[in-house]
Amino acid sequence: MGNAGDSNPDRGRAVTPAGAKQDLNGIRSAFTSPMLAALLSRIFNWSRSGIGPRLLAAVLLFSSIVTLTLTALQLYLDYDREVGVIETRLDEVGRSSTASLGESLWNLDQNQLKLQLDGILRLPSIRAAEVREVADRPNPIRVAVGERGSSSVVTRDYPLTTTVQGTARPIGVLHVEATLSDVYQQLLNRALVILASQAAKTFLVSLFIIYMVHLLVTRHLVAIADFVSKYSLARPPPPLHLERRPPYDPDELDKVIDAFNTMCANLGRAYGELREANANLERDLKIRRRAEEDARASEQRFRDYAETASDWFWETGPDHVFTYISDRAGAFGMDREALIGKRRPDAAFDHDAEAEKWRNHMATLDRHEPFRKFEYRGRDRTGRLHSFSVNGQPVFAEDGRFMGYRGSSTDLTAQHETEERLRQSQKMDAIGQLTGGVAHDFNNVLTVITGTIEIIQEGLADKPELAAIAQLIDDAALRGAEITSQLLTFARRQPLEPREIDVNGLVVETAKLLRPILGEHVEIVTRLADDAWLAMADPSQLSSAIVNLAVNARDAMPDGGTLTLETANRELDSSGDGDAGSYVMVAVADTGHGIPADIRDRVFEPFFTTKGVGRGTGLGLSMVYGFAKQTGGSVAIESEEGHGTVMRLFLPRSAGEAATRTGPVAAPAPARGHETILVVEDDPLVQGYVIAQLGSLGYRTLTASDGATALALVDQGVSFDLLFTDIIMPGGMNGRELAEAVRLRRPGVRVLYTSGYTDNTIVHEGHLDPGVALLPKPYRKADLSQKIREMLAGEPPL
Repeated sequence: MGNAGDSNPDRGRAVTPAGAKQDLNGIRSAFTSPMLAALLSRIFNWSRSGIGPRLLAAVLLFSSIVTLTLTALQLYLDYDREVGVIETRLDEVGRSSTASLGESLWNLDQNQLKLQLDGILRLPSIRAAEVREVADRPNPIRVAVGERGSSSVVTRDYPLTTTVQGTARPIGVLHVEATLSDVYQQLLNRALVILASQAAKTFLVSLFIIYMVHLLVTRHLVAIADFVSKYSLARPPPPLHLERRPPYDPDELDKVIDAFNTMCANLGRAYGELREANANLERDLKIRRRAEEDARASEQRFRDYAETASDWFWETGPDHVFTYISDRAGAFGMDREALIGKRRPDAAFDHDAEAEKWRNHMATLDRHEPFRKFEYRGRDRTGRLHSFSVNGQPVFAEDGRFMGYRGSSTDLTAQHETEERLRQSQKMDAIGQLTGGVAHDFNNVLTVITGTIEIIQEGLADKPELAAIAQLIDDAALRGAEITSQLLTFARRQPLEPREIDVNGLVVETAKLLRPILGEHVEIVTRLADDAWLAMADPSQLSSAIVNLAVNARDAMPDGGTLTLETANRELDSSGDGDAGSYVMVAVADTGHGIPADIRDRVFEPFFTTKGVGRGTGLGLSMVYGFAKQTGGSVAIESEEGHGTVMRLFLPRSAGEAATRTGPVAAPAPARGHETILVVEDDPLVQGYVIAQLGSLGYRTLTASDGATALALVDQGVSFDLLFTDIIMPGGMNGRELAEAVRLRRPGVRVLYTSGYTDNTIVHEGHLDPGVALLPKPYRKADLSQKIREMLAGEPPL
């Protein structure tokens, strides 16, 4: 029963009394007053003026800390003892009073309860006592004496019980509070007494210590400092002596003075030696300075030579791991930090593709042999492939240990790209010469075939079986003409007639043609820029290029997909394949299987195809590439396996304001005439075909097989209305030279050229010369009649 209150969480709780708080507030206000602040500032400045004040401050501080620590410890012990006494008294109240209070509470004797509580209240430090009945009835008994507080108190709660039929039954609670205010007041008084006495004692002892230190030490230190401040090595003063009564034995100051005088003498001797050494050192510094300047010049000369011979330097350790890469590597796009800690094969792109080359190179490194011009490929920080050439020299320590390699690297990317462009240009020239010769003869043959097949078809209108065979021959001839045209376009030998065109309108018209070609399983989507510029291009060739790209896209989507035709304006810099400038972009995108990375760079090569045998000539993309380059633009490819392909054509922007209509025009009926035409054609088959066709159209014809024969007819005075001449002819005179010679004799004569391959006679930079009319071979009767009528109906040339 008496120990029941030990589990109370409020046991031992003590709070600072209000009076103590007021005393602290007064001290705080005193310390924050301006007068005290100024006093403390002066004391602080004085304490920094010499050893004595600092010693006094140190003694006072240390003594204050010790005094405060001991005082706090003593106060804590006294506090713990006083609180223990109060707790013991509370425990005694619980042991001695609970039984009688429980009996009185059971008897409901409130007067007796109050008397007993008054007796408890008279005990020392007891502030309040209360008895509360624990009962399930209205208005339970509650008797309280004294004043309960909320701070600086120690409380106890004791249960009150009574025994009913041998069983203890709880009937109430005794609550007792004891105040700690008296304990705090006693501790405060005791602390003030201790601090005041200790402060006085500490201050007096500190003053005595300061006086003795000044008498024995500091005044002599001032004399030593004055002597040192006036000491001059050039004119040394007499030895230092202190004014003091000699002690029986020399003390520390005497030893300091003797050592100082000895040092001054040694300084005097050393000063003379130093002046002599300075003179020698000055001579040596001049020599060394000249040597350093020569070394820097030599080092800079070597660096200039080395950087001229290579692009950057590198070093590797014994394990062939990069430990250093010079800063110039960053100018070539290399990530120096990413390469440090790696071996060269780890950063190479062709390590797996050329395994044998890398095994031989690593064997050379393991044998610690020098190497030169080892070439490999790697990527820069943007992922672009570079070609590198590296030289390396093994480095050995003085004891013969292998330390690694030092070497240089040269970026050969630009050189290789230039060589590749040169090879490509040479290949293009070779293909151009080959296709030119083939096209000239082959187009002559195709001209006769396509022309005569029309005559045969007219005669076989009532014979369906033979008409079908004639149609097969016509289709084959048309296919041959397309292949020849594609070869010439890729080789950039196809004569173009560029003009201002509305690219959006051409794309819309071409999309209409694509729907039956691509089939219903391919959805065509157009995204046309509203503000698309006018482009300068040959509309028929551009339409053919879009069709070629669309057919390739269809083949890449065997299960169907989406074909997107897009136009946009683009400003390109010179970093791309073309020149810097303004371009109109025409993009053809598909959702097909994409192009593998290993063949992506070969798709524009002639005759290269991934389709099966008989499913393509491999000239479609080659024609697109040649058309773009001949037009003055470029073509770009973007593809990823499984994510489709985007082909972008960049066409030069036109400076005009009105575009030529690109819509389809119905083929007119063959036009007839009665004029006389001078036909100059070296191929007998073509000559016979032209004469027959012109005759069927009502024209009269004069014929010549070469330029000399034609000029002879002109000199004979024959009359004709149009010169229709082939360009490539034997006899040393081409069609252009013949036309110029005829115009010298007959100014204003109309000239119509024809050819299956124009070379550079009337075509320059891929475009027909101004004022030149050309009927390319092979041509049909309708094409011949239309072009003849255009020339005869037009204004005669000046």
